[in-house]
Amino acid sequence: MVHLSHKFSTIPINFIPKQFSKHLPQQIQSQTTPPFIPFSQRQNQRSLLESQLISALNCCTSLTQIQQIHARILRKGFEQCCYVLTKLIRILTKMEIPMDRYAKLVFNQVENPNPFLCTALIRGYCLQGLVKESVFVYSEMRKKSVLPISFTFSALFKACGVVNDVDLGRQIHGQTILIGGFGFDLFVKNSLIEMYVKLGFLGCGRKVFDELPERDLISWTELIVGYVKAGDMESAGELFSELPKKDMVAWTAMVTGYAQNAKPREALEFFERMLNEGVETDEVTLVGVISACAQLGAAKYANWIRDIIENLGFSPTRCVVVGSALIDMYSKCGSVEDAYKAFKVMEEKNVFSYSSMIAGFAMHGYAYAALELFHEMVKIGIKPNKVTFIGVLTACSHSRMVEQGRQIFESMEEKFGISPGVDHYSCMVDLLGRAGCLEEALNLAETMPLEPNGGVWGALLGACRTYSNPDIAQIAANHLFELEPNAIGNYILLSNIYASAGRWNDVLMVRKMMREKGLRKNPGCSWLETKKGVIQEFFAGDMSHPRYGEMKQVLEDLLNRLKAIGYQPNMNSIAYDVSDEEKRRILITHSEKLALAFGLLDINADFPIRIMKNIRICEDCHSFICGVSQITRRVIIVRDNLRFHHFHDGKCSCGNFW
Repeated sequence: MVHLSHKFSTIPINFIPKQFSKHLPQQIQSQTTPPFIPFSQRQNQRSLLESQLISALNCCTSLTQIQQIHARILRKGFEQCCYVLTKLIRILTKMEIPMDRYAKLVFNQVENPNPFLCTALIRGYCLQGLVKESVFVYSEMRKKSVLPISFTFSALFKACGVVNDVDLGRQIHGQTILIGGFGFDLFVKNSLIEMYVKLGFLGCGRKVFDELPERDLISWTELIVGYVKAGDMESAGELFSELPKKDMVAWTAMVTGYAQNAKPREALEFFERMLNEGVETDEVTLVGVISACAQLGAAKYANWIRDIIENLGFSPTRCVVVGSALIDMYSKCGSVEDAYKAFKVMEEKNVFSYSSMIAGFAMHGYAYAALELFHEMVKIGIKPNKVTFIGVLTACSHSRMVEQGRQIFESMEEKFGISPGVDHYSCMVDLLGRAGCLEEALNLAETMPLEPNGGVWGALLGACRTYSNPDIAQIAANHLFELEPNAIGNYILLSNIYASAGRWNDVLMVRKMMREKGLRKNPGCSWLETKKGVIQEFFAGDMSHPRYGEMKQVLEDLLNRLKAIGYQPNMNSIAYDVSDEEKRRILITHSEKLALAFGLLDINADFPIRIMKNIRICEDCHSFICGVSQITRRVIIVRDNLRFHHFHDGKCSCGNFW
C-alpha cells in the first residue's frame, strides 16, 4: 500500500481538489496556497523594507556592519534596487572604503543602473581623487544612454577643481550644453562657477555668472570669494553692493578679504556695518576682524574687538579658535603680556593656541619662554605641527641660539615624524646667517632636498646685509631676481649691501635694473596710535604734517642730547653716494623718527610709545631710539616687518641682534 503522503508529495498542492485536501497529512495541509496579497499591499511592504534597509545603512559605523546589511539586502532580493544600492555606495564612500574594492563590485552586479546609482559611484571616485575613473564611469553611463543629473556634474566639477584640470572641466562644461536641460540648473551653474574660481579662471566664472537667468546667494558669494582670493577687492566690493540680500557668509567674505589683502581699515569698516545691519557673526568673521586689528597694531582696536567678542559670547576662555587669534593679535599689537593672559585663561588649549603663543614670544625676542612653552606642550601630549616649528626656529634665530635651533630642526623628523618644509629650511638659513655662519647658510641653501624659494634666498641676502658680504649677497640676489623679478625689496637690499662696501658702480648697475623694470621704491612708513585713539601715519622725508615744526624741534633737541653721550649718525644706513650733510638730513627724517617725535609730544609719559613700521628698522634709527629711551626714561616699542623691539633705559630686547 502506498502512503498518501508519498503518493501526493509529487503533486503540486494547488492542483489537489479542495474536498480531498482535508484527508492529507498535517505537514502537507500546511503547504496549501498562501492567502492572496494585493499588489499595492506588496508594494507597501517592499517600500517599508527599503526604508528599514536605508535606516540600517545610515546607522553603520564599520565595514563589518555594512557587510551585514549588504547580506540582508541580497537575502531580501534587493540586489537590483538602485535606490538601496545608491545608499550603500554613499555609505561606503563616507567610510572611505576604496571604491574598486567594494562599491565598484556592487555597481557591476546591477543590470540597469539608474542616474543616481551611477552618480554615487562617480562622486565616490571623485572624493577619493580618482578623477579618471569617475570620468570613465560617466562615459559608460552615456554609452548606455543613461542621462546624468545635476549631482553628476557637480561631482565632476568639484573633482576638476581638486586636480587643477581646467581642460577637463571645460569638456564637462561642454557636456552640460550638449546634453541640454542644464542651462537653467542653478546647482550645476554654481558648481561650475566654483570650479572656474578655484582654478583661477575668474573671467570664465564671471561669464557663467553673468549669463545666469536667476542667481542665489551661493552664485554671488562664490564669485565674491574668487575676487577676494585674487586680491581684487574692488570687483568684490562692486558685486557685494549689487547683492540683493546679504547674509553672514557674504559679509564675512568681505571682512576676511580686506584683512587678507592688507586693508585692515576697510575690514573694520565692513565689520561695523555688519554689526549695524544686525547680521549674525561667527568665529570665522571674528578671526578676520581680529587679523585686521593685528595688522593695525593699535591697542584701541584690540580692546574694542575684545569687548565685542565677550558681548557676542565668544570668550577666549571657551572658544579656542578665537582665543588663538587673540593671542596673535595682542602679540602683534606689542603686548605679549596680554597675549599670555589670553593664553592662560583658555580652558582648552590645542596646537594652534600653543603655536600662536610660541610665535608671539618669538617675535618679541623671548626665545627662552618660547622654548619652555614648546617643551611644555610636548610634555602634556600635544603634538607640534609645522607652524609650531616655524615659531620655535624663529625664536632661536632672533636670539642667536644656533645649537638649540639645530637640535630642534633635527628632531622634527626623528622625533615627531614631520618632514621639514621649505619654510623650515628658510628659518635655518636665517638662523645660520644671523649668527654670521654665511658659508654654512649658503651650503644649506644649495644642498637642501627641496627647491629653495624666495624666503630661503631672502634670509641669506638679509644676513649678507648685516655682515657686509657682497659676494654671497650677489649669489642670493641672482636667485631672487629669477624667483621674484619684480620684488623691489631685493634690489634695494643688494644696492644697500654694495653701498656699504663702497661699490658704487654696482649700486648704479642695480638701480639701472630697477629703472628698466619700472620698479619704484615703496616709501618707508610708520604709524602710531595717539592718546585719542587716532592712527597717525608718517612717511620718510615727509614734512607736510601740521605739527612738523614741533616735531623737528624735538628731534633736533634729542640729537644734541644724544651727541653729548656719544651718539653719532650711522652714515652706512644711507645707500646714496651723497654728502655726509645730506645723509644726516635724510636720516633725521626717517619715518620712525618722525613718529617717535610725535609720540613724545602727544602720548603721556606713563604710557609706552608704540610705533609700527612697514619695513625693517635701520641701524641708525635703532641706535637713535635706544639712546632716546635712555635720556627720556620712556618705554618705546617698535614693530618692523620682522619683529618687535622693546627699548628701555638705553637697551633693546633684541640685544642689538636683529
